[in-house]
Amino acid sequence: MTTEIEAKWLDVNHSELRTTLKKAGAKLIHAERMMVRKNFDFPDNRLDKVNGWVRVRSEGDKVTLSYKQLYNRTLVGTKEVSVEVSDFDDTCSFLESVGLQSKSYQETKRESWKIGAVEVELDTWPWIPSFVEIEAPDEAALRDVAEQLGLDYKNALHGSVEVAYQAVYDVTEEEIDYWKEIVFSEVPGWLEEKRINS
Repeated sequence: MTTEIEAKWLDVNHSELRTTLKKAGAKLIHAERMMVRKNFDFPDNRLDKVNGWVRVRSEGDKVTLSYKQLYNRTLVGTKEVSVEVSDFDDTCSFLESVGLQSKSYQETKRESWKIGAVEVELDTWPWIPSFVEIEAPDEAALRDVAEQLGLDYKNALHGSVEVAYQAVYDVTEEEIDYWKEIVFSEVPGWLEEKRINS
């Protein structure tokens, strides 16, 4: 598995960031598009027990099948192996046929930029403010691009998307992992009740 060297900055104004990206010479790779994903595990949740999961994601122009494992919430704490597949539904059916179960269905929007070898993703997930994720080949490159974009490195968060939800709602990682759906709709009442008042 490869190590993902990435960081997130929460509650980022995408319009303002686009202007900064253009000034920094970034190249738009993909305009904002809808992405859908399903996360899978075995019936006994054996992958979850080691903070792992299988994901099928339709990215608009391609479909990927990945195994991800979160070792810790540090810059290098997430490992991933990913392959491109031809069809979202067929891949999900294949996984179910060999004994895995769909644990959640998620919708997101993503806009992709690149500065050299560094990927800058403008992410929008349901029910939370938009954020940015930067993935780089090494920490120095990540810090350099963050600085170019005016992002304070001491505010960087690491790991999967749970950190973004936990900044808005009083929920645990385990609760989020077991939400059956994260879709673009009104905030569910049960979740609104957990909103952190700022």
